Amino acid sequence: MCGIAGIVDFTSRHPTGMQEAVRCLALRGPDNQSVYEDRNVSIGHARLSVIDVSESAGQPMQDESGRYVIAFNGEFFNFAGHRRYLEGKGISFRTNSDTEVLLQLYILEKEKCLERVNGFFAFAVYDREKREMFIARDRMGVKPLLYYADREKFVFASELKAMTALGIPREMDPISVFTYFQLNYIPGPQSIYRNVLKLEPGHYLRFSTAAFPWPLHAVRYYSIPRPGQGTPGITVPPRYEDQQRILYKLMEDAVQRRLISDVPLGCFLSGGIDSSVITALAAKHTKRLKTFSIGFRDEPGYDETRYANSVSKMWKTDHTVFSLTTRDLYDHLFDALNYFDEPFADSSALNVYVLSRETRKHVTVALSGDGADEMFGGYNKHAAELMLRKGFTGSGLLKAAAPLLHLLPQSRQTRTGNLFRQASRLASGLHLNERERYWRWAGIATEKEVSSLLPGLIRVDAGCMEEYNHRKSEILRSLREQGDMRDVLYTDMHLVLVDDMLVKVDMMSMANSLEVRVPFLDYTVVDFALSLPEESRIDRRTRKKIVKDTFRKDLPQELYTRSKQGFEVPLLKWFRKDLHSLLFEDVLEESYIRDQGLFHYPEIQKMKKRLHSNSPGDVSAKLWALLAFQHWYRKHMS
Repeated sequence: MCGIAGIVDFTSRHPTGMQEAVRCLALRGPDNQSVYEDRNVSIGHARLSVIDVSESAGQPMQDESGRYVIAFNGEFFNFAGHRRYLEGKGISFRTNSDTEVLLQLYILEKEKCLERVNGFFAFAVYDREKREMFIARDRMGVKPLLYYADREKFVFASELKAMTALGIPREMDPISVFTYFQLNYIPGPQSIYRNVLKLEPGHYLRFSTAAFPWPLHAVRYYSIPRPGQGTPGITVPPRYEDQQRILYKLMEDAVQRRLISDVPLGCFLSGGIDSSVITALAAKHTKRLKTFSIGFRDEPGYDETRYANSVSKMWKTDHTVFSLTTRDLYDHLFDALNYFDEPFADSSALNVYVLSRETRKHVTVALSGDGADEMFGGYNKHAAELMLRKGFTGSGLLKAAAPLLHLLPQSRQTRTGNLFRQASRLASGLHLNERERYWRWAGIATEKEVSSLLPGLIRVDAGCMEEYNHRKSEILRSLREQGDMRDVLYTDMHLVLVDDMLVKVDMMSMANSLEVRVPFLDYTVVDFALSLPEESRIDRRTRKKIVKDTFRKDLPQELYTRSKQGFEVPLLKWFRKDLHSLLFEDVLEESYIRDQGLFHYPEIQKMKKRLHSNSPGDVSAKLWALLAFQHWYRKHMS
């Protein structure tokens, strides 16, 4: 795993800033940082050595002729078979790396090579002779790649911090800000900055380095299966038992592919179904597999180590439990916030940061269970959506009770308060159509609430509002009027997975120089899973139905009798005590807010009042979004 950056300067033969850019990526690649330069092109690479750790496999890497140069971030899991294929064509190799195989495949087949690669990646290839640059991102968007273009330069990088070192303008995109305060993150392809785009999953760009490449047009080379359309070459058998058999084999192969490494490797093991499946499959093919979990001594209600220990015992893994307190989370709060290049307010990033930090002390690579919830329907909102679509008998009563729910104490901190909070959230979607309900349940705040917080941010410009509606419509366009739950899961794969979950894991693991691999997102698994009928993935009784049924014999029975459990970062407690002065006497202090000119201070006062009430609801999540934004703003915009 690594970090890459590049600049093509159309006004100078000597681009500047690349040394600083690769230093910005040093945590992604602590083992070496190198730069290649040719005329108006500069390419940087920060290396985390995983496959072929020798110096000869360093990057940017050139072919023997010196015509082609590659900078590669990621892993090419099936490279060994393709190496033999290339050797059969008379191509010789100087290293044992997957990078050199990818470079030779590109030289031979150009963009067609992407169809051969099973892995996760972002990479660039520069052709000195044709003066052409090619950049590409993996099918699922596991690895990030951003780019910026104007008439003076084209810039790309794994992270925004490297791009700012290369001189991109930092002009805040108001629509991205508006959407961030609804969702907690910024949906791609947009970023926090105007004109800085995220190359979308399954896309590539090719352009001339000799002259400004206008218009730029990203080309799609892969799409996940659309609901009801299936995938060429994928046949889903009608018998559920046969579907399970295929899924088992695909998952086992996906895990095996991800066990290749020349450095120590292990598995995250939370005690939930998804990470337990990965652990079970990996343990079959690894002698004394290392597994890692975290437990919180001061939050026993959220401690899942009992279940992780049960899985470890069943598969005889070398298990390490990091026994922490919520103070350990608090102590790394600003370490996590500092690494994000744009506002990001999924507070569970703190857990991933701490888990990655502790795991990195033992291994360089970890497998995780990410992706299963979005593909197979594992969230509360999925169960609620299915219930409404199948005819919720209590919907009339809940609609009638909706005004009263606002009067009841709502809080994540008590069982009763959380029940009222969830009921109120469910009621908020009853009167909405499928698209608006999805948007409401995907976020923490409504458009009306954000408009009150950020008055005039986009409404003062009719064109801006039109662009906001266009972006929102693009995200929701796969939700058909007469569709089913497959539409919801398909949309989650493009929005929640790519822009929240994968960003969180990538940034927090890379902040600790840890590579995380995600077998559930092997494209062979995704192609099959998203071709499955709704009833195989989720029904009225069971979420992630086929995953649970397929691996039942490989997991302890107690995992099936427990309720789905997620750790809640104790934001409410922090905001009422440890973070109170920072929040209300500093980053949200009245004179600062008025000088900043973004927020309507009376709305912040309302949040403060609710924070200290007996019905805080989701206000702690909204305040966390404000804190994360203000921390980013001071660091990057002030």
